[in-house]
Amino acid sequence: MLFYLTVIFCCQLAGELITQGLHIPIPGPVAGMVLLFLFLLIRGNIPKNLTITADGLLNHLSLLFVPAGVGITLHFRLVGDEWLQISVALIVSTVLTIAVTALMMSWLSQRT
Repeated sequence: MLFYLTVIFCCQLAGELITQGLHIPIPGPVAGMVLLFLFLLIRGNIPKNLTITADGLLNHLSLLFVPAGVGITLHFRLVGDEWLQISVALIVSTVLTIAVTALMMSWLSQRT
């Protein structure tokens, strides 16, 4: 289990190094997730212990939102000053996410 936790964090670190080194405008953890996905594609399957480790992390995912909540309460005045822009960004990103998900679902269901 510790080995696969190390693999996950190494992929995240590699993603950070790649995005920072090449000045790619995507978050390092996203690039790391792509690297892990490519690793699993090459491997051909998902190891059982990696599944157990990832499920353990997902079970405690809510803990990762604590820093965001603290940031919002710390900068509450700034959030209050920029509420309209934040609201528009949230609504637009939500609608886009729903649209992309619907299009992907439609496309994938046609392929099966």
